[in-house]
Amino acid sequence: MKHLLLRHVLLCVLLPLFPATALAADPQDAVLQEVGVDEKPGAAIPRDLPFTEASGKPVRLEDYLGDGPVLLTLNYYTCPMLCPLTFRGLAATMAQMKGFSLARDYRVVTVSIDPDEIPEIARAKANETHTLMPGLREADARWPFLYGSAGSIRRLTESVGYRYTKVGSEFAHPAVTIVLSPGGTVSRYLYGVEIDPRDLKLALIEASEGKIGASSAGNALLMYCFRYDPVGKKYILYARNIMKAAGAVTLILLAVLLAVLWRRYGRSEGSPGKGE
Repeated sequence: MKHLLLRHVLLCVLLPLFPATALAADPQDAVLQEVGVDEKPGAAIPRDLPFTEASGKPVRLEDYLGDGPVLLTLNYYTCPMLCPLTFRGLAATMAQMKGFSLARDYRVVTVSIDPDEIPEIARAKANETHTLMPGLREADARWPFLYGSAGSIRRLTESVGYRYTKVGSEFAHPAVTIVLSPGGTVSRYLYGVEIDPRDLKLALIEASEGKIGASSAGNALLMYCFRYDPVGKKYILYARNIMKAAGAVTLILLAVLLAVLWRRYGRSEGSPGKGE
């Protein structure tokens, strides 16, 4: 599904860039070969990479690490279609995800893949996206929009296996949210413009090793019942563990029932009758 969506978006972007006579060669297929994700679970992002916030403040990636997992998105701020859809979709997913708060439990960090990014446009894109989350305090700190040099961009994208290419004045790139551990290692890749809130919640629990939100026991239970499917790229119910849990509950209930029956009937049958 994500590949069909990506093809559709790229086709809309690329059609105006090629003459009608060239369309027979299906140029978007050649572009798609250069665009994608080479997953690198466990890889560490370069923490010391310098970037600039939309506010103009110089920062390093490590400034956003250490106090919870991070959702890394790689976009560009003049993107006409895919990036705005991604930002709106992610904001909507976070709003639907119960129990975790962007203001407290995790961050989103967006980095532009365009080394010629204009600060004014970065600021405008940050403001536009932050309005999707009314009431979010310290929005620039919780969801910063960064831009930087070609070298910093290249080192970051290569570290997470993110492949993109420039076509005319636009960029062809995948729609993916990269989930990082608090220390900055790649934990999971979530694909598509719209991410299932359950998948996002489970990915954050996994990246934080359960140390997120208010209930560690609830997090452990969720991770016991769900597993990530590397083929479908989603979290699915893990039938074996559910059967184990159901079996354990059944044994406990049976033991309780037997104890109650023994107390009610076993003692009376075993005790001596009156007059004996």
